[in-house]
Amino acid sequence: MKIRFLGVVAVAVLAWTPAAPAQTPSATGGAGVPAVPSATNETLRARAKALELPSAYVPPPGDPLSHHAAGLAKVVCSAVFISGFDSDFAVENLGYFTAPYAERAKLGQPVVDRVNKEVHVSLPNGTVRTAKFFGDQGAVILPAGEKTVHFKPVVVKKQLPDAKTQPWPMGDVLPAGPLPAGIDTAKVQRALDAAFADPAGLTAAFVVTWKGRLIGERYGDKVDLHTPLEAWSMGKSLAATLLGLLIEEGVYDLWQPAPIPEWQAPGDPRAKIRIADLAHMASGLRIRAPQDPDFDISGPYPDHVYLYTGGINSFHYSATRPLQWPPGLVGRYHNTDPVLVNYLIRLAVEKRGEEYLSYPQRALFDHLGIRTMLIEPDAYGNFLTQGYDYGSARDWARLANLYLQDGVWNGRRMLPEGFVKFVQTPAPAWVADQRPNYGGLFWINTDDRFPAPREAYYMAGAGGQITLIIPSHDLVVVRLGHFKGATPGAAGLNKAIALLLEAVPAKR
Repeated sequence: MKIRFLGVVAVAVLAWTPAAPAQTPSATGGAGVPAVPSATNETLRARAKALELPSAYVPPPGDPLSHHAAGLAKVVCSAVFISGFDSDFAVENLGYFTAPYAERAKLGQPVVDRVNKEVHVSLPNGTVRTAKFFGDQGAVILPAGEKTVHFKPVVVKKQLPDAKTQPWPMGDVLPAGPLPAGIDTAKVQRALDAAFADPAGLTAAFVVTWKGRLIGERYGDKVDLHTPLEAWSMGKSLAATLLGLLIEEGVYDLWQPAPIPEWQAPGDPRAKIRIADLAHMASGLRIRAPQDPDFDISGPYPDHVYLYTGGINSFHYSATRPLQWPPGLVGRYHNTDPVLVNYLIRLAVEKRGEEYLSYPQRALFDHLGIRTMLIEPDAYGNFLTQGYDYGSARDWARLANLYLQDGVWNGRRMLPEGFVKFVQTPAPAWVADQRPNYGGLFWINTDDRFPAPREAYYMAGAGGQITLIIPSHDLVVVRLGHFKGATPGAAGLNKAIALLLEAVPAKR
């Protein structure tokens, strides 16, 4: 099925004072989009206020410290039972996003129950928050005061032969002999060195492919090619991929109104939100998120994080938020939008009588040779691919190469024609906000975050998780690291990228 690609369509843009133009290496941005001035928080707030609708904000319920405790229990549970790290290492180094490091000092030390595969974290008032490991569904935060989840766990069967017997990328067997002619092997090695040069960066895994061939990889302490590591919001791009599969099958169209059940009452203004608006992070739904230009850390606990830590039905919570802006006009990095993309995926899969929790493996992972990826759900069995996802660096490289190959794998079109173009083109609402660096659940290098061409695009997760796709050089670069080392790890990644661009030939 071919995508009806609309590109950057006209949106309502009100007057504001532009910021100084961003310095760019060329007159045009990625995907042929003209370079525009970068927005300041002041201009973002002014434009949003002019477009705001008269709806009320209702903050998430519960005690923020209890949410931090739930987040910490989940981080430790996943680290111990999925990645194989010990509890002390996880507390010190992993998952600050849902359990801020400073807040951990206010909580009891996590207690790991290896018999029942649970992790418990106590609050000063004696309340205990728990995360429990459910096999192929990973670690799940239990609702406060409850002992189990509201879904039946399943075993996810992989229809793949032993990876040791299969050549890359469907398996792990790499070709013998030297790298192809034209690749500077010494610079590839220097890039690997740069990625791991600063021990404070806590880089855990680094994988590079060129034209689909694996040309470099290295791993940190207690990590190997099969270790599933926390990836956080790289999973948003995974949600885009699962959506793309359904579009290719004709189940959905990007530009149709999103058929969310909670929006189907007559006159509900949310019924005008298109699936593309959700993918563009431009639904207009009213929540609070740490990346908002008007975010106040002293305010209520942010919904953006509550969708991880609340122990709630995340699909229903997201679907019941009111509109703050008309759909498609204001770009905000809000977890409600990818959560609702996942809601659409579940609705489609279960409508045709298929089992939902195994859908990613049978519909996507089995076809790409992916064996380590695990998506964790909420307590109601809803996938939280906006950030609760684990996989090896090699498996993220496999997913990225599906995009580098325009959605075709082993001769089979998996993503519809035009879909890869859609995800790597700046979303109209973000362009209107003078931030043309977000596409369709992928980030775009139009802000020169990386020393790479501006049309490069990437999956990004908190704590320095990056899967970068550089079409101009047929490159995929995957860097996974432990959260505490994000800042020095980013410096090493940038040095490595610069070397890799010198190591491989550009397309003619």
